[in-house]
Amino acid sequence: MTRLLVIHGPNLDLLGARENDIYGTDTIEDINGEISRVAGEEGADCEFYQSNHEGDIVDKIRDSRADGILINPAAYTHTSVAIRDAVSAKNVPVVEVHLSNIYAREEFRHKSLIAPVAAGEISGFGRNSYCLGLKGLLSIIANRKDAAR
Repeated sequence: MTRLLVIHGPNLDLLGARENDIYGTDTIEDINGEISRVAGEEGADCEFYQSNHEGDIVDKIRDSRADGILINPAAYTHTSVAIRDAVSAKNVPVVEVHLSNIYAREEFRHKSLIAPVAAGEISGFGRNSYCLGLKGLLSIIANRKDAAR
């Protein structure tokens, strides 16, 4: 079974109660449930992790034994060289996702430090960003396994 790590960055534990006009009304539990459902249909198992602390996210990436990582770095998208370096050093595919379209928001959100070292990026589709990113991640993992045969 394919093992995936899903990382939710800072303040995503507040989903459903915070800026619903931007992030929607789904809670992190709603999103995790949908990811689990889709992953199960695809024969994958997910571990979920949320942290508001940059170093904890770096440690989780470094210590993960997952076959791939789906990450919403949230505000750290635009500021964290440490998370970028952890993603770059990890020898598994990583897909960056965002609920909102970061390119349609404030100028400072238009630059992702993570995207250049990620296998892909999905934004602007609300909770579906996670499912689209998950399917893309699983495709990348399957292609790598096929190429290794």
